[in-house]
Order: sequence, then structure tokens, then C-alpha cells
Amino acid sequence: MGIWDTFLNWLRSLFFKQEMELSLIGLQNAGKSSLVNVVATGGYSEDTIPTVGFNMRKVCKGNVTIKLWDLGGQPRFRSMWERYCRGVSAIVYVVDAADGENLSMSRSELHDLLSKPSLNGIPLLVLGNKIDKPEAVSKQALIDQMGLQSITDREVCCYMISCRNSTNIDVVIDWLVKHSKTAS
Repeated sequence: MGIWDTFLNWLRSLFFKQEMELSLIGLQNAGKSSLVNVVATGGYSEDTIPTVGFNMRKVCKGNVTIKLWDLGGQPRFRSMWERYCRGVSAIVYVVDAADGENLSMSRSELHDLLSKPSLNGIPLLVLGNKIDKPEAVSKQALIDQMGLQSITDREVCCYMISCRNSTNIDVVIDWLVKHSKTAS
């Protein structure tokens, strides 16, 4: 991005509120609700309960209002993922990077979701959570095992995070804010 684009974006931010809508999806126990709590409050809680259906939370970061749809990851809720991903600014797919046994299932669910024509072109942010655990895979291993290099019809980004330790949460928020839309 050139200096002129940076200046124009800064100028726009002074006068226009930006907003975005995100869907957080992934298998159960990946850390989606923990991520919402860390982004919203800056704090982590051990007492997070599994999401039944979905939860919605609005969070303000600077001049950006982020509407987060936290969708249940149990098999019975996965059929509704597509409905809540249509028209969002980005799809955030959370993976438990320390759960090697479920990576192939996670990959299958992600690629099945992205094959839906209604979701064409929507940016994808994959977050490998729980990197604070010793059994967590590396970023490259996650990219390989999730088949992210084969996704070519949209922008794809991958970060390794720890909700427990707030590792890389600031980088995730920066990425999300850059993908917000100016409200008219």
C-alpha cells in the first residue's frame, strides 16, 4: 500500500465509522468462544462452556464495530455454518492446533464449507489455537494438514494463536480491522 492510500485510509477513518461482520467457525473445543471473550474483554476464562447453536457479540476496536457470530462446532450445528457465513467480511476458522487427531476432520469440514457457491471470494482467516500446549503443530504443519495452499479462490491467511496467553491476538485484530467495510 502506497503512502497516498495510507493517507486516504487515515482520512476516511476520521470521518467514517467502519463495521464488519464475522463468522467464527471450527470444530467443537477449538476455542471460538474463548477467542470472542479475549477479543471483547482482553481476558481469558477457564470456565467457557460449549456454544449451543450460536452466540452474537458486538465489539468495538477503534473506529471499527465488529459483529462476531460464534457458531457451535458440534456435528449437529455444522449444517448452519454456511447460512451464517454468507455476506460476512471474513470467515474465521479456528483449529485446535494441539488436537492432531481431529485435523483431518477439521480440514474436511473447512473444504466442504468453502465449496458452497454462496461463499465464493469471502476472505478466510485460519487460526491455529492452543499453541501454548507442547503438542501443538507448527504453522507450516497446520497449513499443510488443512490444505490451505489449495484454496485459490479467495484471500487466505493463517496465524498461530493462544487465547489463554493472548498470543498474536493483536495481529488477528489488525487483520480483521483491515478487512472492515466503511459504513455509508
